[in-house]
Amino acid sequence: MLCGTLAMLRTLTLAALTALSIAPQDAPREPTSEEKSLVARLAEQNVVLDPVRGFCSIPADVLVRDDLLEYLLVGPAGAAHESGFMTPVSASVLNVALLALGATPGTNASWKAKDPLPTEDQVRAGVMPYELTLPAGSGFHLYVGWRQDGETYFYRVEDLIRNLASGTAMKRHEWIYLGSRMIPNGRTGAAAGEVFAADTYQNLINLAFFSEGYTLATGALPECMDQTIWMLNPFLVPERGARVGFIFSRTKIGSVTPEVERLLPDLPASAAEPKDR
Repeated sequence: MLCGTLAMLRTLTLAALTALSIAPQDAPREPTSEEKSLVARLAEQNVVLDPVRGFCSIPADVLVRDDLLEYLLVGPAGAAHESGFMTPVSASVLNVALLALGATPGTNASWKAKDPLPTEDQVRAGVMPYELTLPAGSGFHLYVGWRQDGETYFYRVEDLIRNLASGTAMKRHEWIYLGSRMIPNGRTGAAAGEVFAADTYQNLINLAFFSEGYTLATGALPECMDQTIWMLNPFLVPERGARVGFIFSRTKIGSVTPEVERLLPDLPASAAEPKDR
């Protein structure tokens, strides 16, 4: 059933992308019939797609509030012990929405040891022992929001992430779309084939760099080389398990418009107050 749904979504995505490439981008427009079909099918999978305004939204739950993070967003079977948020939306379905917004897979981070290696004193002074190439390609601005007691809470996701090395929030930047990749399914003979890596591992967005490139998107800062400096800010995020709206936008969202406001879930009063950890 899911395979059939994904095939239909991909077909609709191609049609929507064709319409996007033809429609003028400097004037408001109405969604095409193909885009409307795609929007409806994605809505059945808990994804809100707005192809005209260039964003999509998925539900996500707050996960790890008080420990080190290597991932920003995972699925239920992903690295839940080291991710800030978890979504019930499958990687393949979310990937269709990101493709429909015009994203194309970029290049992952890569690095190699410097030759010669810096001295211990240089490393302590902040010199990196690696030659690092940052991820590059289609970027998304990520937002997290919710409503509580008549107030709207809406953040760039970086504002919710602490950099323990600098003592500040993570630098705002575009998160690079990788699109994951296909990997062998581990079977032999007639059953041999390929599966979507992000569906298999269910790690959707990484904070720290990983060379495999199995995620849909990655952080893209030099600091992402370090796996031991990232934590959520528990004074800003709701309690563990609270449902929030997680938004991917091709452009910066300058204000909470009615279209964005409708994407944000309502939390009970108790869910927005951090509890003792």
